[in-house]
Amino acid sequence: MNTVRSLRRNGYGRTVIAAIIVAIYLFPVYWMVASSLKTQTDIFAKPPQFFPTNPTLQAYDYAVIHNDVVLRSILNSIIIAGGVTILTLILAPPAAYALARLRLRGAGIFLLALLISQLLPAVVVAGPLFVMFSRIHLINSYQAMIIADVTSTLPFAVIILRPYFLAIPRELESASLVDGSTQFGAYFRIVLPLIRPGLVTVAAFSFLIAWGEFIFALSLNLNAKIQPITVAVNQFIGQYGTQWNYLMAVSTAVAVPIVVVFLLLQRYIVGGLVTGATKE
Repeated sequence: MNTVRSLRRNGYGRTVIAAIIVAIYLFPVYWMVASSLKTQTDIFAKPPQFFPTNPTLQAYDYAVIHNDVVLRSILNSIIIAGGVTILTLILAPPAAYALARLRLRGAGIFLLALLISQLLPAVVVAGPLFVMFSRIHLINSYQAMIIADVTSTLPFAVIILRPYFLAIPRELESASLVDGSTQFGAYFRIVLPLIRPGLVTVAAFSFLIAWGEFIFALSLNLNAKIQPITVAVNQFIGQYGTQWNYLMAVSTAVAVPIVVVFLLLQRYIVGGLVTGATKE
């Protein structure tokens, strides 16, 4: 009896600790949303207002709904993130399939290079990409930002998808080949449908990574007409001050697609990461 009570107490204690940790992590998100509902005067009120006393949507009306620069930048972010997602889904599965199925010389070194590339900060990669893109006249274009973002998403996608291919029995492909299918036919008709959770995981993370990318968007593009929303928010940061309510309103609007994608695909994302990380 005492053991059961002790376990219950430990469970309650862990729940309380977990709730505190979650609250600490989510407080900046709450503060962002709360600040977007305040006026500039209320934001600088002393003592700080943890709850908006007079909530207003004026910041959203001015900074998002009727701001052509922000709306165009959101559209640009959709184009860039969509392009990154599509290109990653085109390139990553064949590469992961080759590493899982073919006996390639130096496959281990290639996987190590993929892992090391994940450790490189974007600032280190942005310089060489700028020099290379400027020589082939890709600066100030969607293509430059999409390709640059793919350098971040592609290694991650290959690492995640490779265990999925390893978990599929080779006998399924052999049976398809016996029935007259080609290697490419077996790949497209048999293998790819079986790794659908992994593909959804890769697509979701590729979109989210590209949606929130800032370094490449700032260094590879000087054209305001194609700048993504992560760069456009700088218009609310001026020399003499920051319009915090407008900045928080735009930040909240930018965060909404991320939350929606995660909520809709949560089961695939969590399951895909766990499965892709453990199957060998």
